[in-house]
Amino acid sequence: MITARYLTKIDQVSQLTEAECRRLQQVTDRFAFRSNAYYLSLIDWNDPADPIRRIAIPDPAELEEWGELDASGEADYTVLPGLEHKYPDTALLLLTDMCGSFCRFCFRKRLFLKGNQELVRDISKDIEYISQHPEISNVLLTGGDPLLLSTEKLAKVLYRLQEIEHVKIIRIGSKIPAFDPQRIAGDSDLLRLMGEISDGDKQLYVMTHFNHPRELNDLAASTLKMVLKTGTKVCSQTPLIRGVNDDPVVLRELFNKLSYLGIPPYYVFQCRPTKGNFTFTLPLEQAYSAFVNTLKGCSGLARRARFVMSHKSGKMEAVGLTENFIIFRYHRAANPDEEGRTVVCRRNPEAYWFDDYEEIIELDLAV
Repeated sequence: MITARYLTKIDQVSQLTEAECRRLQQVTDRFAFRSNAYYLSLIDWNDPADPIRRIAIPDPAELEEWGELDASGEADYTVLPGLEHKYPDTALLLLTDMCGSFCRFCFRKRLFLKGNQELVRDISKDIEYISQHPEISNVLLTGGDPLLLSTEKLAKVLYRLQEIEHVKIIRIGSKIPAFDPQRIAGDSDLLRLMGEISDGDKQLYVMTHFNHPRELNDLAASTLKMVLKTGTKVCSQTPLIRGVNDDPVVLRELFNKLSYLGIPPYYVFQCRPTKGNFTFTLPLEQAYSAFVNTLKGCSGLARRARFVMSHKSGKMEAVGLTENFIIFRYHRAANPDEEGRTVVCRRNPEAYWFDDYEEIIELDLAV
């Protein structure tokens, strides 16, 4: 079994030629590179367009000027260093600036830039804030990837949240089941911790990120089964990424494979307009059409995903496309008064984000 050996410099990737490494160095000078031997072993190096390669290996097209580092305005909802509170019932806690591999399309790549100070190593004030806001029933642990913390450090965070009576759901956002499943499968203490947290009056969720069905190999699947046996719930989400899963046949295979394991496909995100991400992003209406076509051939259990944008104002779900209009609904809204509101926009085939639509018709269809 290949265990994770982390690589942080592009010239450590032995499958790349010296010329390729020199060409990609200018990309990694701007946007950091990190991966591991296990995940890179999933790449078909004979295929320049291999989807796993596209996820992990830098692309010169990332240097194209487009987007912004904080495309969803997370700074506007940061109440303390490392703590975001955008929706009344949900708090988001940034625990680390490390991942098993840096996805080239990451929407939070600003965390990996030199000088970024969004994280805080002492979360005592963050925990205190959560404890003083009884409306918070959900806490999402994210980063970076919380499962790269030692089990001992993660346990301290989980135990402190477990003590807060009004926190009923704790979520761990993690791509480790795809990037390095042995991190979970080889750590009985971590599995025991997951079971312990879910055994009381709290429910632990692992919100994992599978972008392509090839990531969901036998090792990843068996690891997910171990997690499920602890009583932890698992959901999977992904952005819709050009050259990775924008083919409905590919995304459908992923949805079905997840459903066979008892894991609901959760959100499919429109790729955020983050700096460096233009090469990975489809026009919104094209992405939505790919999503709709994906659902054909899926059982009801495999088609529970929603196609959403994590917009500054909330999670906007695309729910319909006609000859002239595209229809959105606020699935979650930063302003509770917006919750469930429907917005109809005149179609714009060149739109990549909600802000690219100019003519807006608002319909108050909230129940």
